[in-house]
Amino acid sequence: MLVPVRITSALVDPALLDLPWSTPLEEWPAQHLVALPQGISRHIVRFVRLGDYVYAFKETRERIAEREYDLLRALERIDFPSVEAVAVVADRQTEDGEPLESVLITRHLQFSLPYRALFSHTLRPETMSRLLDALAALIVRMHLTGFFWGDCSLSNTLFRRDAGAFAAYLVDAETGALHTSLSNGQRGEDLEIARVNIFGEALDLQAAGLLHESIDPEVVCEEVVQRYERLWHEITYEQAVEREARHDIEGRIRRLNELGFDVAEVAMSTIDDGRYLVRPKVVDAGYHTRRLLRLTGLDAEENQARKLLNDLDAYRAESDLTDEQQAAHRWVTEVFEPVVRAVPAHLRRKLEPQELFAQIIEHKWLLSERAGRDVGMRHAVQSYLVDVLVHRPDEQAVLGVEVPTAG
Repeated sequence: MLVPVRITSALVDPALLDLPWSTPLEEWPAQHLVALPQGISRHIVRFVRLGDYVYAFKETRERIAEREYDLLRALERIDFPSVEAVAVVADRQTEDGEPLESVLITRHLQFSLPYRALFSHTLRPETMSRLLDALAALIVRMHLTGFFWGDCSLSNTLFRRDAGAFAAYLVDAETGALHTSLSNGQRGEDLEIARVNIFGEALDLQAAGLLHESIDPEVVCEEVVQRYERLWHEITYEQAVEREARHDIEGRIRRLNELGFDVAEVAMSTIDDGRYLVRPKVVDAGYHTRRLLRLTGLDAEENQARKLLNDLDAYRAESDLTDEQQAAHRWVTEVFEPVVRAVPAHLRRKLEPQELFAQIIEHKWLLSERAGRDVGMRHAVQSYLVDVLVHRPDEQAVLGVEVPTAG
């Protein structure tokens, strides 16, 4: 029986109305749910399939749900790495007329890994290091945007594979606030919250026997802050350069681009000894991602984009093509797409195409080093499919958990 509810939604899907809104989320029947692991949450969270997509449903107070919905929509407009807000369902009540909490609906991020899924087996220290790098980069990007998180933690973050590294995404914005810019005090408060939360999460993993014996929870939470501070300094410090040393300015911009950050403008002022004080204005991360998208239409994480662009640049040089757009079009049709199509249908859920191609490039390099010659892409693809990909778990929904496809 349909019950009256009020839905504010960016998704036009009548199937939303057919869900059992008069039942507390904790008691929803299994036929509506998808079993996915999740991080620690103070709220009841369930995963639901509607059509071809899986959504996260979170029960919370109406004012909080609407505020988080608006904030996630604002972050989406500025292309910030966060989950996508889909709807708020309010005015819920049981069949007996008892009020129920509102529900915030977000789209589940495909190929994403909650940190507890990553730790389902003891994580190696080097993998933990890449995880901390991704989280630190997310917080830096967040603070450059003027976003104060207020509850930074591993539980509130999703991770996607990014060509040997990870890319981090914000999941929970309930305590966040978007400002024009942040003060040092606001940044410091966010970092202290991160330090405390991550220490607690690391202790929890240690108690469960999921933390490598060489990893100290105190070191983990301190390292996130230290990595953040190193990256923040590189992005924001004022650099004194000689008048004639313009290459120093160009070198600084190139280093920032290599870190994945775009530079919109450079502020320069003179100091008493005749040198310049230079401070680039970094606008956002995603330098390589945006270049790849502009050239090829492929949307990738930053490290994936860097690897794909390197392969594109090598193809362009080998083909002796001067026109960048023409080279990009031919590379997509002659290199990228044939590699992706070579993957059998039953293996395509294991990795997204961009990550798959980046890993095949790396596999090809390793095989060529071993053989002392270029083994060629065809051989590398077949070797990767047989020796590597077939043994990987499906990651289209989440590490180690399969979500049935629609239809």
